[in-house]
Amino acid sequence: MSFFNIDHIFFEVLGYSMSYLEFFGTIAGAIAVWLSAKANVWSWPIGVINVVLFFFLFFQVQLYPDMFLQVFFFITNLIGWWRWTHPKPQEEDQKHELKVSHLSRRQVVVFLLVGLAGSFLFGTFAKNLHEIFPTVFSLPSAFPYADSFVTVMSIVATYFMVNKKIECWVVWIVVDVVATYMYFMKGIKFVGIEYLAFCFIAAYGLWNWMQEHKQLTAAKSDLT
Repeated sequence: MSFFNIDHIFFEVLGYSMSYLEFFGTIAGAIAVWLSAKANVWSWPIGVINVVLFFFLFFQVQLYPDMFLQVFFFITNLIGWWRWTHPKPQEEDQKHELKVSHLSRRQVVVFLLVGLAGSFLFGTFAKNLHEIFPTVFSLPSAFPYADSFVTVMSIVATYFMVNKKIECWVVWIVVDVVATYMYFMKGIKFVGIEYLAFCFIAAYGLWNWMQEHKQLTAAKSDLT
């Protein structure tokens, strides 16, 4: 199990000790996000590798909400893989995969309000985890509210992504900015650099999905 121990060092660069766990988890995550931005269905199975490794990583750096988030991601990666490859007839694109689409304004408002409320409630819970379950969580949660915001809004963004909603990338950009700050402050700098890169990949994903939506709309107009 030493591979899953953050103290098992793979290499050092510029004085920073890189564990096997952080390195391979980060690489798998970067590949998965890039493929998502390209609307490539292989993002989901590669994402499974990422979340398994990050589950062990976040537990060891006391980012407990992020740790719980990986369980959700594991399940949704499997669901997303199925959803993208098994669309309903009216939902499929030219590749016979789920097509990109927009959320309604009402859906955006409802999900954001639920996400913010959930962040506060989960943050309060995370703040007291070490007192509620002292045998499991020996140290207090680091950044309980910021970490909970990243966790809850990632759930919202993932739900949007599973259903191939363009707005998922707007949420991801905000989440990635907060996560970048948090991971640098916790000293897992390679993960922090990855999430900084995710900000730009998410911006590209937003642009790319909007372009694909325009093409689908144009193709539909040509048929009618």
